[in-house]
Amino acid sequence: MVSPVSLNELQRIKKWHVANKAGHRVEYELLDLVLTLWLMGWVGWIPSLVLHTVWALPLCALAMGLPTAYVRMRTNAHHARQLRCDWLAP
Repeated sequence: MVSPVSLNELQRIKKWHVANKAGHRVEYELLDLVLTLWLMGWVGWIPSLVLHTVWALPLCALAMGLPTAYVRMRTNAHHARQLRCDWLAP
């Protein structure tokens, strides 16, 4: 099982993206999208339960795991030399 990305790691990655926003605009926007969906997943599961919209629960669960999947996917691509991730921990 893959360990989840910690909030400290997410904060470090986000700070790097903010500091390098001009040179990595698409990557910056993509991370913002990932974090927005993550927050929507965490906020959305309670109303989903209350309103009995069980179809939304799997979407919320997927959104909650999105930052971990994104970071792991980018890390794997970096190690395979398919793209470069300067924000990876040294």
